[in-house]
Amino acid sequence: MVLVLVAVVAHRVVDARLRLDSAAHQAARAASIERSAAGAERAADDLAASALGSAGPSCADLNVATDTSGFRAGGTVTVTVSCSVDLTGGLLLGVPGRTEVTAAATEPVDSFRSAVAP
Repeated sequence: MVLVLVAVVAHRVVDARLRLDSAAHQAARAASIERSAAGAERAADDLAASALGSAGPSCADLNVATDTSGFRAGGTVTVTVSCSVDLTGGLLLGVPGRTEVTAAATEPVDSFRSAVAP
């Protein structure tokens, strides 16, 4: 019984981490091809929310942070995605009810795109 509980807890954390890694990379790529920093932030938020929308209750309280300080042709954009993973099945093992899982990805901003004038 204990091994089953350990497997359930480990699966939830690993599954959430894989989904977050994928969502962070997708969101960073979507942000990197936008024409403005504001557009990049919107694109990253929208894509991360849609990519993790099917994650179900295992990934709650989604938070997306987009660093556009280097948003210029040839610069970089970084997206950090985090969520709270439900581990209530592991309470018997002394595992907390929730844990925070975070993933980040950095993509180069497309050098050949045209930018919106400020």
